[in-house]
Amino acid sequence: MAQRMKQSIKVSTKENSRISEKNDASNASTSNVLPVEKELVQHDDLHHNKIEELERHGISANDIRKLKVAGFYTIQSIAHALPKELMTVEGISDKKAEKLLIESKKYAKMSFELASAIHLNRAEIIMLKTGSEALDRLLGGGIETGSITEIFGEFRTGKSQLCHQLAVACQLPIDRGGGEGKCIWIDTEGTFRPERLIAIAERFKLNANEVLDHVAVARAYNTDHQLRLLTQAAAMMSESRYTLLIVDSVMALFRTDYSGRGELAARQMALARFLRALTNLTEEFGIAVVITNQVVAQVDGGGGMYQADPKKPIGGNILAHASTTRLYLRKGKQNERICKIYDSPCLPEDDARFAITGFGIEDVKDKDENKKKSGYDSD
Repeated sequence: MAQRMKQSIKVSTKENSRISEKNDASNASTSNVLPVEKELVQHDDLHHNKIEELERHGISANDIRKLKVAGFYTIQSIAHALPKELMTVEGISDKKAEKLLIESKKYAKMSFELASAIHLNRAEIIMLKTGSEALDRLLGGGIETGSITEIFGEFRTGKSQLCHQLAVACQLPIDRGGGEGKCIWIDTEGTFRPERLIAIAERFKLNANEVLDHVAVARAYNTDHQLRLLTQAAAMMSESRYTLLIVDSVMALFRTDYSGRGELAARQMALARFLRALTNLTEEFGIAVVITNQVVAQVDGGGGMYQADPKKPIGGNILAHASTTRLYLRKGKQNERICKIYDSPCLPEDDARFAITGFGIEDVKDKDENKKKSGYDSD
């Protein structure tokens, strides 16, 4: 666990120097636009171990190819798998599965760690800035990498707007509140808008075209497709540096593909598999995972007549336990939104105000200044 935290998106000094010194010749005449590195980090700087390294331990190239087809791209993914999962791969017998696990666990930290070591390694975790200082303070510095952050709320509370903001922020240098990596976006409701990324890129003086080139978007059409996209995402992460994975929204397709109480158990099992795959990605690649979620009104009267807000996130306990941090967004005045810490292992229950403007997520300003900017109130 400590090794995983320590590995969470660290960039070498040499790599930081290479990124800061590079200048895109095509934009040399535009001094106020900062180019985003075409290949932000070379593969040698990635912290995971590629599955091809197992060839040195007696695993055949043919078996490695079959494992990659089945979705195993890193040695860590094999170390975290059950023997029966490996045996579902064509040509992998029980003896081969046992050998794979023995060799892969030599690369993965799967024993006890001192709390003091974990504490030191957590200090090195990268936090992705949200664009609002008030929101960052609430979150203890920003969105944490190596964990799952759930953002839920009604429509028009800013869930997708915050995701657009993070898709650009994750590409910023670490000293500017970014992660110097790319973004993968799984869109289940058709809410992704590249125009928003362009506007936010202009705010941070980044080259808009390069920002767009560093965001890979896929539209999911059913829950099976949504799960398969995570396998493709793992393949991409094994070849290049990504710091953020967005799923907007996580429950939309599960609500339509599974209907009624008769399919509730099947839905929760499928959801559990998807969330486990997300958790595995955070552990293998140290990325930040941000998922948005919908809410439903409680009609059972459990909250009583004194309950101020009867809405709760959907997905049940399975989703609640999988999410490290849960953020509840609600509407404020005009373009203002309020974010509340709904659940977190280390953050106190509190809230903060932020504004949605034409340039993304910002701090709330006075009325006269807000009138000069276009408000974006969409979900």
